[in-house]
Amino acid sequence: MVKAYQKGRIEMPEKTFWETIKVQGGELLDQVRKILHEGNVRRVRIKQEDRVVAEFPLTVGVVGTVFAPILAAVGALAALLTDCSIEVERAETSAETEPPPPPPPPPPPTEPAA
Repeated sequence: MVKAYQKGRIEMPEKTFWETIKVQGGELLDQVRKILHEGNVRRVRIKQEDRVVAEFPLTVGVVGTVFAPILAAVGALAALLTDCSIEVERAETSAETEPPPPPPPPPPPTEPAA
């Protein structure tokens, strides 16, 4: 399905997948900080058992200063939560969605000099 036409380009819808990471309360802030800096993250959910405690949608191109309020909230949660999980929605990179290019053809055989 085509998402949009833009100056002769066709943009396809982005494919995403979810990953779940189990952490203890003390590891929560460090793990979320690491996840936020990876770059292909679209959404982060913090869950305790089956209950979503916090959810942070992220956009493409978010700079580091925008992470400060998110990390402050996660730090406060880390003080209250013991066993929890982080659900991360990630965007597939183009390398994951496109097949690799075919290998180059072998060079032609060379004839020995006479």
